[in-house]
Amino acid sequence: MKILGIGNAIIDVICKVEDDFISKNNLTKGTMKLIFDEHEFKQLLSSLKIEKTVSGGSVANSIVGLSQLENKVGFIGKVSNDEMGNKYEDGLKKENVEYLYSKKKELLPTGTCLILVTPDSERTMCTFLGTAGQINENDIDVNAVKKSEMIFLEGYLWDEGDPKKAFDKAIDNANKVTMSLSDKFCVDRHKLHFLSLVKNQIDITFANEGEIMSLIEAKNFNEVISFAKEIKKILVITRGEKGAISINNNEVTEISAKKNLNILDLTGAGDLFAAGYLHGLVNNLSQKECLKTGTELSSKIIQQIGARL
Repeated sequence: MKILGIGNAIIDVICKVEDDFISKNNLTKGTMKLIFDEHEFKQLLSSLKIEKTVSGGSVANSIVGLSQLENKVGFIGKVSNDEMGNKYEDGLKKENVEYLYSKKKELLPTGTCLILVTPDSERTMCTFLGTAGQINENDIDVNAVKKSEMIFLEGYLWDEGDPKKAFDKAIDNANKVTMSLSDKFCVDRHKLHFLSLVKNQIDITFANEGEIMSLIEAKNFNEVISFAKEIKKILVITRGEKGAISINNNEVTEISAKKNLNILDLTGAGDLFAAGYLHGLVNNLSQKECLKTGTELSSKIIQQIGARL
């Protein structure tokens, strides 16, 4: 197997909203908020018109993108044996992704992410993790980890307790480790842990400009480049309209963003960028080609509703 993804197995529920809905519900545009109360989540959802429901989760979206590019991939993520869990598993299998988790009836339902898309195409997420947040070390298929060329983890998954143990077990048995910082909310919540991971245990880190600058508390982007050169790992950063950049030891490679796109929804832009970049990497393409493939995929996904092509 080329790449094994490990992340939150979540059903995405996509809704279009006006900006005032974000402010009325005390949400911060462009970020993800965790909702721990299932009743609160259902109440929020009941006031909205659903545009689309699809299997989601950040790393799972990337893994599906890699499969569509004909890479042999798998995914581990926890769902319950319920209607949404069955829908989730079917969604992966239809995309030729090997699902390496045996679902059973759990105390909590399958996780759901409410994706609120405002008129500027920005997405704000409210996530009820459900059983996805209960992943533990027993859910990690060590043989699958060892047999894959690399594993791909998401920052959304990392949390104290059982999820951290699952994370650690996967990293300890992996040949190569890739991770997405996922969201500034995650970075700010787990800054010291994430910084240690990026410096010491992760071979390839994906981030957007805001996430990486927050992580290292950089005053300007040159400090980010210096940091990446110091740790001697691969750091891949998306910069919105400024394009994307990879720093691989002392090799700095940049690519411009595509222009004149009909942007409908930014959901999945980073996920599909990572898919394109990793496709290039595991197929021995140059850094420039890796960035180019990532940019092409992310440009396609933002011109449709939802995070999967």
